[in-house]
Amino acid sequence: MKVGIVGTGMVRSSAGFALALTGGATEIVLIDMNADRAMAEAEDISHAVPFGRPVTVRAGRYADLAGAGVVIIAAGVSQKPGETRLALLSRNAEVFRSVVGEVMKAAPDAILLIATNPVDIMTDIATRLSGLPPRRVIGSGTILDTARFRSLLGRHLGISPQSVHAYVLGEHGDSEVLAWSNARAGSLPVRDFAAQVGAAITDEVRARIDDGVRRAAYRIIAGKGATWYGIGAGLARIVRAIAGDEGAVLSVSIRSAEVAGVREVALSVPRVVGRAGVVADLMPDLDTAEAEALAASARLLKEAASAVDP
Repeated sequence: MKVGIVGTGMVRSSAGFALALTGGATEIVLIDMNADRAMAEAEDISHAVPFGRPVTVRAGRYADLAGAGVVIIAAGVSQKPGETRLALLSRNAEVFRSVVGEVMKAAPDAILLIATNPVDIMTDIATRLSGLPPRRVIGSGTILDTARFRSLLGRHLGISPQSVHAYVLGEHGDSEVLAWSNARAGSLPVRDFAAQVGAAITDEVRARIDDGVRRAAYRIIAGKGATWYGIGAGLARIVRAIAGDEGAVLSVSIRSAEVAGVREVALSVPRVVGRAGVVADLMPDLDTAEAEALAASARLLKEAASAVDP
């Protein structure tokens, strides 16, 4: 499957690199306003192909997206000092007017995979701009937050994160909800598993893991300016689920008809992802506090998205 990646920066490059190593694409086309940068990134990534999966990596123009099955959009502008979130959203909406229009001209049958922050609101904007069914405009959502949650739980329990089944719901941001009440390790509720292996989940442990998930990006940005490896791998995982028609359950964001009593809002819940995009939504059982927090997150996102005219 041909995959296009539009936008500048390390997220774009990391996603292309992860795809080259792990598979999911037969061709990767990098598009950037800086053509020299795109050509250099494509050449650099292509040199990793002998160590990964067979794939052609090249730079191109929007017309080269023709026939693409997925187009990752990582284009956008950075927040200026003193700039409000709404002002940033308005500027990124302007960028998306151009980018989404060009992508749809070249690849009208592609699934759009949105990686620009704030990703839930940009997913909503891309859905409105493209006119595509919501199931074909997918935001990376909380796929990275969920990975962080599973990683920290696995570390505490002394098991592989692949054996932890837990999700982060709602916004990819400060209002996100860690769904502790239905987290499982192996076949057991995570608290039961923790008791059996002598790694009790106390209030202190829970607070530490919550902070580790919720504040991870802030710590990484403070240390090196941005995050890119984790989200690059997450984007590659979504592409593989689509390319392989896997029916994988992933916490991704789409514009949903209704979540937690809020209509037409883009946020993350577990969803089944395959060749057609999102093919089913899975609403987990939540305790009262989690349900209320998810509703609050949905209201926040709805209000922010409604304030931006794409």
